[in-house]
Amino acid sequence: MAKNFTLHRIAFYIGIVVVWQVIAMSGIWPENIFPSPYEVAEDLAYGASDGSLFYGIATSMWRLSIGLAIAIVGGIVLGIFMARVEAINQTVGSLVLGLQSIPSIAWVPLAILWFGLTDGGIIFVTAIGAIFAVTINTYTGVKNIDPHFIEAARNMGAKGSQLITAVLIPAAFPYMISGFKQGWAFAWRGVIGAEILFSFLGLGFLLNAGRSLNDVSEVIAIMMVIMGIGLAIDGVVFTRLENKVMSRWGLR
Repeated sequence: MAKNFTLHRIAFYIGIVVVWQVIAMSGIWPENIFPSPYEVAEDLAYGASDGSLFYGIATSMWRLSIGLAIAIVGGIVLGIFMARVEAINQTVGSLVLGLQSIPSIAWVPLAILWFGLTDGGIIFVTAIGAIFAVTINTYTGVKNIDPHFIEAARNMGAKGSQLITAVLIPAAFPYMISGFKQGWAFAWRGVIGAEILFSFLGLGFLLNAGRSLNDVSEVIAIMMVIMGIGLAIDGVVFTRLENKVMSRWGLR
């Protein structure tokens, strides 16, 4: 069944490319407005041959990795404190809910003022865009732990950091995985958006460079790379991890 699903997915994307090629060949729009798949593939090949594409991918992924790591660690710590300390939940919790509504791109002006046009500014936007999703899911996961389960762990001598690492985090992990997945999506959008506005290397920079040169095929090519990386990480990393955790907990 999984094999048939994969074949259907491949056929779907092939169909999109065929329709795209037909529309491009029809001449409804000029090539500089609606390039063909072949022209987009040529741009990808050129970017790969001169190394700019791989350098852009590596730069964006490096920023994403650091920003997401900061968001995951910070979100877990903050989420646990919110769930375990009511005073923090009533104060910081409401602030977290408010800050989550701010799009990542809205943090860019502040990042430029604080960090300048540096990697630090882009990493800040990446981390701040993801941390609140991780925080809220961690909070929800810890709050949903059966109190009797925590009390039993305490009776067996678990306390402090041991209670957190051996009881709270494992018990809340199914919720935390969802937070990581959401955080990754927000972080990926944040890093690309920040790179576009910072005009400082990375895939976002290449996207903006294509726009500056009125090169639609380059813009589409970089967008496809961004989408491909997103699908790959979501499918290879987070979906597999989520399925493994859910299966272990008997939720699937």
